[in-house]
Amino acid sequence: MKNLIRIILLQGLFAIITITQAVANPPLAYEGRGLYVSYCQLCHGTDGKGAGPLAKAMKISPADLTTTVRARSDSILIRIITGEGGPTISGRDRHNLISEAMPEWKDIFSKDQVKSLIAYLRFISRSKHDLMGDPKIGLELYQKYCKVCHGVDGDGDGVMINLLGMAPMDFTNPNETSSLSNEQFLKSIQDGKGRFMPAWRNIITQGEIESLVSYIRLLSY
Repeated sequence: MKNLIRIILLQGLFAIITITQAVANPPLAYEGRGLYVSYCQLCHGTDGKGAGPLAKAMKISPADLTTTVRARSDSILIRIITGEGGPTISGRDRHNLISEAMPEWKDIFSKDQVKSLIAYLRFISRSKHDLMGDPKIGLELYQKYCKVCHGVDGDGDGVMINLLGMAPMDFTNPNETSSLSNEQFLKSIQDGKGRFMPAWRNIITQGEIESLVSYIRLLSY
């Protein structure tokens, strides 16, 4: 019996090591946020509402992306971002649907990058919660501390769930994550929750937890 237990524990340890070495593909919105910060926020603002510093200097009025993106399909957004394609709505030029000052990014962004950017635009147009910290820091923390239970991609399919018989939150489900405020997320991570969620208050700082929550927010987009 002792040998059987030892074998089971060794198998679990091996699985944990294997999963820990795995590297997740960051969510599209995570990649898109990096593009947005580098190329878009100067005009559209950090919150996407169109009040970026360059817009003020150029005396232009970029679209409020928190509202206009909701009414656009992906295909329309691709045309607007890249400047490619024919006319779309009411015969208007496809690129002037938002602003004549909008650059054409077809020679800058790859198709995959455009998809990532659109995923982030969907996030800022739909999410009820702001990003408190830096998702880049959050990604590193998630890989180090969270994926063993919550899964490499955040879907709750971590290696520990079978060993402990638990069902972690699926971070890829926006209906689950959006139901929690940033403050509730912070408290759950700081103080722990239920039988299996440990308290991380004395292991990672509040600023790091804020970054972790910000990364988790992007997992569902």
